[in-house]
Amino acid sequence: MADSDMYKILTFNNISAKGLDRFPRERFEISSEAAQPDAVLLRSAKLHDWEIPASLKAVGRAGAGVNNIPVDAMSARGIPVFNAPGANANAVKELVLAGMLIASRNICAAWDFARSLEGDNAAMNQQAEAEKKRFTGSELPGRTLGVIGLGAIGVRVANAASALGMKVIGYDPQITVSSAWSLESGVRRAHSIDEVVSAADIVTLHVPEVDETRGMINGARLASAREGQILLNFARAGIVDEEAIVKALESGRLRSYVCDFPSSTLQGNEGVITLPHIGASTNESQENCAIMAADEVRDFLETGNIVNSVNFPELVLPRNGSGDRLTVANANVPNMLGQISSAVADAGLNIADMYNKSRGDLAYSVVDLDGHLPAEIVEKLRGIEGVLSVRVIE
Repeated sequence: MADSDMYKILTFNNISAKGLDRFPRERFEISSEAAQPDAVLLRSAKLHDWEIPASLKAVGRAGAGVNNIPVDAMSARGIPVFNAPGANANAVKELVLAGMLIASRNICAAWDFARSLEGDNAAMNQQAEAEKKRFTGSELPGRTLGVIGLGAIGVRVANAASALGMKVIGYDPQITVSSAWSLESGVRRAHSIDEVVSAADIVTLHVPEVDETRGMINGARLASAREGQILLNFARAGIVDEEAIVKALESGRLRSYVCDFPSSTLQGNEGVITLPHIGASTNESQENCAIMAADEVRDFLETGNIVNSVNFPELVLPRNGSGDRLTVANANVPNMLGQISSAVADAGLNIADMYNKSRGDLAYSVVDLDGHLPAEIVEKLRGIEGVLSVRVIE
């Protein structure tokens, strides 16, 4: 009943070779057509209509967002979904800075004007000198940047803006200790999204699209924005109300909206600068994401440890004991540990080490044994109400 010696990895999309190289070929078979895979690696492929095979143990997303993965369905089967938080942070940070500069200096409008010039050099120079005042912009030092979401990307943007001489105000009710330590000391803490929107000359968004954030930048919030504010969105399209954005641009409340998500609502509106979702589109970012996702999936398959899962708790336990390692994913309900321990005791095995953690409605246990777990005990564990998945790693 233990995991096989050869793990099968199914790839969707083109995964960077540097990521795939993290899997030793003597233990891992990698293919875009692998049948009954142990794990999946993907970037943007949509899995919502994909039939989840019974063999699947893990999903690795070579990127941060997991909107293309049916996370709830994976959770119901005890399958952790891994992502690569921070692996593309520098790439997105650089594009955010570029967006600030482009909007502040009216680069796109000026470029369009320059491309439309006609005539000889003298005529073009005369037109340029006569019209350049139309594109007068503003410099960044002394202006206030509001950062909503202080994860890996938001912290880098805040620190970079601070280094450019900007005043920075940030808001994130769920900021981690690591992010807090990484922030420049001059970054001021805001207590609400409304406080950021009303205080900043430029606002940049760095939050996931979930029920709580969908449409969070709406007409009511934009009504309190500083006149001529620049709004940047390199996170997710759905966190803003695009109709409200257009109205705010028309009224002058917003000077510019820079985002990574073209749409029919935004198309053709003056003050809108859209890019074709290129925030993480650098060679370095794709390599970093693939490496991180591959390492997470490999570690889980080989050891049962979980790091950077979006649905299961982080749990890392060094290998102890002289026998098998048992892992159990289950609903977070009372007496589950007792039932697992009793089943192991029925096999006459000693538990050398044990670690259990929960996250919301899910829990995960790793149990190191002094001996090998019989197949009938594994089936007994699978039959416990609330158990989602059971693995034995020799």
